[in-house]
Amino acid sequence: MFASNALIGLREGLEAALVVVILLAFLTKTGRSWANRYVWLGVATAVTLSVVLGAVLTYGTRQLTFEAQELIGGSASIIAVGFVTAMVFWMKGAARTISGELKGRLDRALDLGPLAIALVGFLGVGREGLETAIFFYATAQAAGAGNNVPLLGWLVGLVGAVVLGYLMYRGVLKINLSTFFRWTGVGLVLVAGGILSYGIHDLQEARFLPGLSTLAFDVSGVVDPGSWYAALLKGTLNFTPQTTVLQAVAWVLYVGIVLFLFLRPARPASFPAASSGATTAPARPTAA
Repeated sequence: MFASNALIGLREGLEAALVVVILLAFLTKTGRSWANRYVWLGVATAVTLSVVLGAVLTYGTRQLTFEAQELIGGSASIIAVGFVTAMVFWMKGAARTISGELKGRLDRALDLGPLAIALVGFLGVGREGLETAIFFYATAQAAGAGNNVPLLGWLVGLVGAVVLGYLMYRGVLKINLSTFFRWTGVGLVLVAGGILSYGIHDLQEARFLPGLSTLAFDVSGVVDPGSWYAALLKGTLNFTPQTTVLQAVAWVLYVGIVLFLFLRPARPASFPAASSGATTAPARPTAA
């Protein structure tokens, strides 16, 4: 689970760091650094709420029955897949325009006062923070109780995002955001397919979905569940040697459709058809 969690942590963390970098750079360049503390106040509030949500999801469900835990875990996985799908498509289109949008919001907020400035920082980081909390819970459930690998992966990814954000703010590093979000988006779609598969398995164990004993394949005789390569497959793609039909169908449909739509070139803007060069003949005068 280390690689997939590090990738999600890096992606989510860099999105949040990018928001902070844009806001602080705008305030500094326009001579309004006095508002920096209100941006940080909004960011700190968003991070705190995200941590609280992650803790409630992770520790608040341990006293529930097995079926209830699986139902909540499976539902969180499905929600996480929805978030990651929306995120990769949103950043595909917004990577080039996010700076202008955030600057416009902050410029308007400066006229409204400190609370509005803090709200811009909160909303800019809060979405990624709440997504991160749900992702972490879903991947922690998939790893199993007592496994700290997901947490380590998240920490590495988030620390890497903070470092990259700082270097971008200082002007030391420049990243082609469109290329970065495109290729990390491909990786996240594959990770999300695994999370979807695992979430469906949880819902099957909770007796919410049928087909728990109907296997699409069982390669446990070839792929030893205790081997390093099985751990690698589970950690990156949430692959399990025993996969139900419903899991397999959901993974294939999700990854196939989402990757096709994500990698499909954007359609060029349509313009009115240009004249072929022939001029329109003047209308004949009507007979008197």
